[in-house]
Amino acid sequence: MKIERIVLASNNQGKLAELQAMFAPLGIALVRQGELGVPEAEEPHRTFVENALAKARNAAQHTGLPAIADDAGLCVDAFDGLPGVDTAYYATQFGYPKGDENNVKALLEQMREVANRRAALVSTLVAVRTPQDPEPLIAVGRAVGEIARQPTGSHGFGFDPVMFIAAFGKTFAELPPEVKNANSHRGKAARQMVDLIRERWL
Repeated sequence: MKIERIVLASNNQGKLAELQAMFAPLGIALVRQGELGVPEAEEPHRTFVENALAKARNAAQHTGLPAIADDAGLCVDAFDGLPGVDTAYYATQFGYPKGDENNVKALLEQMREVANRRAALVSTLVAVRTPQDPEPLIAVGRAVGEIARQPTGSHGFGFDPVMFIAAFGKTFAELPPEVKNANSHRGKAARQMVDLIRERWL
């Protein structure tokens, strides 16, 4: 099967740049869904994989092209895996406006008295050839760390400033971008996905 373009079911520039770099070796161009007039998909589900599948199907339906979608979030052990799929809106549950900085602030407040600080950033990538594809490709990457007591570092986005990775003795936000991408949840999922596409589709 000859694939030249895959629609990325996201309009996030950072996500597009990260994934484009990883897909370059396949000779496949990733195109943001917004450039093709694809409306945002509903994400009513409680798991990353179901939401990513809904987004990928929606993009494939509107474009007639293969599509890939990512659903990612923070899963905190002490909160039974939450905020999970609600990560982007975490701060709004506590009366703050939506946004990365407020998410970090709300999380540190909620964890002030919590001793178990183990958490994982999880990225689930789902790719479909068509909206009816019976065998979607699914890749999951996890980066396990601990929630730091205060933010440090200036790189990255989201919860990177409080995601302390023991192997480096630093938060994701303190690591150079290429080191972070090699060890991040999205980096791990993207490498798996590239291998899956090479093996199953090309």
